[in-house]
Amino acid sequence: MVHIGNLIRQTLKERGYTVVWFAAQLAYTRVNVYKIFEKKSLDADLLMRISVILGTNFFKPYSDEFESSQSAEQG
Repeated sequence: MVHIGNLIRQTLKERGYTVVWFAAQLAYTRVNVYKIFEKKSLDADLLMRISVILGTNFFKPYSDEFESSQSAEQG
């Protein structure tokens, strides 16, 4: 199961961005960014904004999981 908050936090760290920078890009407080990191799922609009900001398709893990489950059912 995808835990999107963990993936976002990991990507932010890998890219060398700070939480302060990310919060400014989202126009969120740091506290709200940390709340995002704790979430297992996010609203699609917010996930799209985050994908654009970090240059990462955060929808892909969901589609990969879907494809995997479809293959398992057909296998």
